[in-house]
Order: sequence, then C-alpha cells, then structure tokens
Amino acid sequence: MAAGPTAGRVTRRRVRTRANLLDAAFEVFAAKGFGRVSIEEVCDAAGYSRGAFYSNFDSLDELFFALYRQRADMIAEQVATALASDGPGLDVPAAVDRVTEVLLLDRDWLLVKTDFLVHAARDPEVARTLLEHRARLRRAVADRLARARGHTALPAVLGSIDGAAHAVVAAYDGVTTQLLLDRDVDHARTWLGQLLTALLTDGSTRH
Repeated sequence: MAAGPTAGRVTRRRVRTRANLLDAAFEVFAAKGFGRVSIEEVCDAAGYSRGAFYSNFDSLDELFFALYRQRADMIAEQVATALASDGPGLDVPAAVDRVTEVLLLDRDWLLVKTDFLVHAARDPEVARTLLEHRARLRRAVADRLARARGHTALPAVLGSIDGAAHAVVAAYDGVTTQLLLDRDVDHARTWLGQLLTALLTDGSTRH
C-alpha cells in the first residue's frame, strides 16, 4: 500500500525535527562541551520535548555521532569537489588554493571535533567511528593524487600516495589545533595553504 499524504508530512516533519536537534546540539556542545550537556538542554535549545528527542536519537552519544558524521562528510565532500576540477595532472598550488578556500575552518566545529577526539580516545568503539571518517577524508585526497600519478611528482620523502594523504590530514589537524588557540581564521587558511604546498611539492611552486 502506498504511503498517503499524512505519512509524507510526518516523514518531512521528522527530518526537520532531527535537523533542528542537530543544529541546536551543535551550538550547545560548542558552548559547553560534550559531557557537560544534558538532553534537556539540547531540547530547550531546539524548542522540543524529550519525546521528540527520543523519537530521533537513543542517547546523547548517538546524537553526537550523527553530528560528527554530518560535518565530517561535508568536509570530505568539500575536499573531493575542490580536487576534482583538474585534468589528469594536478596543479598543486591551484588545488591547494581551492581546498583551503572552501575547507570548513569553523572554531565551534573544531571545539566539537576536539571533544569527539577526546571521547574517542577513551572508547575503542567510538574510536572506530572516528577512524572511519578520517579514512574517508584521506581517500578523497589519495584518490586525486592517484589520478595524477605519472603527471605530477610527489616528494619522495612522503613515500607513497597514502603517505601523502596522511600528511595532508595531519597538516589540517595541526593548523586547526592552532586555530583553536589564536582564533585567526585568515591566518589559518594562509598557513594551511603554505604547509600543504610545501608538503606536496618542493615548496618552490607556490604563486
């Protein structure tokens, strides 16, 4: 039996409720930190009851994972899209410029991500979730570098395309950690661009 108009409205309303809960949770987690937030605080910020919360999430942990996945997937997509426009070769400085221009460098997100990292470090199952999403980001970089193999030389010190992808993600981690402290987004984007260009070339090709 086909779903009627009422079922469609319920589904859309549930999707909207879930999205609003995630948005509210992001603000509350960024302000107070995961582990210091209650379900009631998330519900109050979103304007919903506990019933609305439990119809979408079993726990704050589940909501936190959903929030992390949402942002991590967005970052992986940003990187993949920014690296997709070149031909077989790879103009490293131009590609780095595109990545650093669009890449999410939001301090509130970094606060939430850092909470997730600390949480994951104490829970192997949570750590697996984090590692899966970090692997997706590395694959987006590695896939593009693999397509450039034979057209664009990478520094031998990186060892392999996989090594280069790990280095790119490590550079992003380092820059975003500094951003948490100095709060200077413009400087972070410039520094990230310089660091990535130096990693992926001999450092002399940046325009």
